[in-house]
Amino acid sequence: MMMNTNTSSEFLNLANELADTARPIAMHYFKEGVSSTQKSDNSPVTVADQEIETKLRDMIMERFPDHGILGEEYDSINLDAKYVWVLDPIDGTHCFSVGFPIFGTMIALLEDGKPILGVIDAPAMDDRWIGIKGQPSTLNGQPIKTKACANLDQAWITSSSPFMFEEGAQRESYNKLQHSSSQRPVFSGNCVAYGLIASGKLDIVCEADLGVYDFMAVIPIIEGAGGVVTDWQGDTLTMESEGVVLASGDPKLHQEAIKVLTGQK
Repeated sequence: MMMNTNTSSEFLNLANELADTARPIAMHYFKEGVSSTQKSDNSPVTVADQEIETKLRDMIMERFPDHGILGEEYDSINLDAKYVWVLDPIDGTHCFSVGFPIFGTMIALLEDGKPILGVIDAPAMDDRWIGIKGQPSTLNGQPIKTKACANLDQAWITSSSPFMFEEGAQRESYNKLQHSSSQRPVFSGNCVAYGLIASGKLDIVCEADLGVYDFMAVIPIIEGAGGVVTDWQGDTLTMESEGVVLASGDPKLHQEAIKVLTGQK
């Protein structure tokens, strides 16, 4: 059963408040400069990541103490709850640490394990994408739509890094997809790339080695703009997904990309 209108509004209000809280903290450290350290899984983390996630968790628990939280930096809470918030305080930490403005805060709300609300807030760009299940997605309050592109040869394809793909079959599949287009691939988009698909700027994001917090927020945003997000097999992304993600603005293009990634083409 979906949220009623009052509940939906309450959750959206909190999501915006969370993004509003994260934005000045991120920008403070972005302008002042901050170094990153490596976590045990070799992914980077900064004091900004930790400070933002701590504040967002406190806000959620104060407003909805029965909700669950899954964040990138700290242990999960109450994941069996009907509603679970998924937080990525700074997506694109490498870019953030070296002064590239392509980073953002990602906030998702799951109902019974399925994303019903997603926010990508890109503070250095002053952009905020919002997706609500069953409603048109928006960029800064204005409705957005993906663009038609059914031909892989003409598709703009992006990934956060060419090094996120494992050596062997995974990288070979990605390389085959990349070379299916005559357009030069684009890198370092991070969460912003998914927003650009929803806005009709890019055609495909193909990524690997992601955590749940890296993709849950993008699902309602891209779907609400007319696009598709799955794993490389075309299956629905869930809390148990392995971290390979394919997002496309055009559903026909998505099917063509899956054929390439799975060796059918």
